This record gives sequence, C-alpha cells and structure tokens, in this order.
Amino acid sequence: MAFSSIQSASHLLPVFKLFLLPVGGGIPAGVLLARTQGLAWPVTAGLYLVSDVVLALMFEPVLRLFAAVIGNIPFLARFSAALKAATARSVAHVSGTSTGPLALVMIAFGVDPMTGRATALASGHGFLAGWAFAIAGDMLYFAVIALTTLRLNSYFKDPNTTMLIVLAAMFLVPVLVRKLRDHRERWRAGS
Repeated sequence: MAFSSIQSASHLLPVFKLFLLPVGGGIPAGVLLARTQGLAWPVTAGLYLVSDVVLALMFEPVLRLFAAVIGNIPFLARFSAALKAATARSVAHVSGTSTGPLALVMIAFGVDPMTGRATALASGHGFLAGWAFAIAGDMLYFAVIALTTLRLNSYFKDPNTTMLIVLAAMFLVPVLVRKLRDHRERWRAGS
C-alpha cells in the first residue's frame, strides 16, 4: 500500500509541474501526461486547481507591490486610473454590466487568471473574492482545453500532434474571433 502511494505521488509531480507553466501549453501536455499516468480526471482537475492556488500565493504579493508603487508615482497613478476606467468600459461593452463576478470570471477565462485578479483588485475585490473569480474563470478554461485535448487525441493518437493543434488553436482562435468581431462591427457601422 505504501508503495502505491509513493508511485501515485511520483505520477502527480510531473503533471503538477506542467500545470505550473505560465504559458498555456502546460494544460494539453499535463492532461495527456495525466491520462498516460492513469490519473483520474478529478485528480487531474484537482492538480490544476492547486497550481492556480500556488499561482495566487506567488502573484498576489507582486500585484500588491505594483499597486503600492503605482499609487506613489503621480504619472503612474493617473495612468492606473485611466486604465481602470478603460477596463470598466471594455467589460461593460462585452458583458453589458460593470465588473461584476460573471464579468471577472470571463476576463480570467478569456485572458488569464493574473489579469482576472488584477481587474478584480481594480474593482475593489479583496484577496479571496478576487482570486475566487480568477480561478473560476481559469478552471473553465482548463475544462475547455482539457476536453478538447482528450477528444482530439482520440482521433490523432499522437500526443505531439494533438498538443500542436491545441496550442495553435489556443493562439489563433482568439485572434480570429477578434477579427470577426471587428469585421461585424465595421459592417454594422456601415449599414
């Protein structure tokens, strides 16, 4: 019994390390590795959740330091205020509301958890609520990428091909969506 626990722990660490990568490529690689290691999906999702908590604990002091420094430099304080206003307008344009919980979750889903947390801080949310919104959005993103990766790998059978397709989609789909949105807005403005 002790041997299987040690063996399981040795299977968890490589997957966890991949999930700690700050670039999105850690998700498909970690999900495929977890599957080959025989890890159940709740364990895999739990590892990703723990990696988000580690990110929160590491990023929050940096975020707070930046906020303190920016507040003491007049030019940066004005820039920060303008950025907060622009963020609020962007969120209101996309979600139809201010920076409420759903909008903050969607920012973390669409961009990354650090941006979601920074937006939550700018909206006045503290550590727990801010990171809860950011992690919820990131977990949704994880679910989409993990399911896509596993589904594609069932067709391609080659993990490297699957990862390349998923990574390409992770970078190209947002660009295409923005271009289509811009095109639609220009078309509406011209009509």
